[in-house]
Amino acid sequence: MTESRFRAVKAYKNDTFLSSADARLLRMMAEYLEPESRFRELRVRDTIVFFGSARVPARDVALAELEAAKKNGGDVEAAQMRVEMSRYYEATRQLAYRLTLWSKSLEGTDRRFVVCSGGGPGIMEAANRGASEARGENIGLNISLPFEQLDNPYITRRLAFEFHYFFMRKFWFSYLAKAMVVMPGGFGTFDEFMEVVTLVQTLKIKKHLPIVLFGSEYWNQVIHFEPMVRYGTISPEDVNLFFRTDSVDEAFEFITKDLSTHALRKPNGGYLADEV
Repeated sequence: MTESRFRAVKAYKNDTFLSSADARLLRMMAEYLEPESRFRELRVRDTIVFFGSARVPARDVALAELEAAKKNGGDVEAAQMRVEMSRYYEATRQLAYRLTLWSKSLEGTDRRFVVCSGGGPGIMEAANRGASEARGENIGLNISLPFEQLDNPYITRRLAFEFHYFFMRKFWFSYLAKAMVVMPGGFGTFDEFMEVVTLVQTLKIKKHLPIVLFGSEYWNQVIHFEPMVRYGTISPEDVNLFFRTDSVDEAFEFITKDLSTHALRKPNGGYLADEV
């Protein structure tokens, strides 16, 4: 019997349906189940997440831009600011490098405290780059955006993800995280930092989660927490939900000491435990 050329398409192979509003729940579920499957397969137990601006360049790139601006009559002031901001790229790169070496020195075969970023350029690139230079696996949780969000070349290919839904990407940032580092950034960094601090404050995140707010000069100008305490919109102890520093050494010591005290005491490291 000849097969009909009008044979129906299976629902799970119907791209038109899968891209439709009716299949939105399936797409949401896929952005939960597919990363979970990969993390389990690669035995990634937990992460150290880096947030920060996509616009902060590496030092050598910033210096080249400054030289070009001086030579060609460009915006020297803006180029000088990019050189200044590049210190955060280099600090992120160094901290990710050191944390990756530390995590690789831990006993056991599973991957612990894997560096994770949003997968794009700038601070995200610096985090993945530092981990890669330490020959460590690292994660990029990318998202489809019309600008600024392209996969950086340092992500471990098997751990490169592409999300459509912001909330599913945020879930994976928080779910596996055992520590977070927040570098200077814009609206996206604000959103990520404030949301996580709110979840910790309200105990929706029940696990112990050390948060480093890196770059006092930047953050002290951008966010003033003390007036919030004075006006009574947050409690005095809420400003202790995160650790402020300008030092890679201090950040490294704070994170590793905290993880050694808390996360390493759990037999399974809280691997995919229901803590968020």
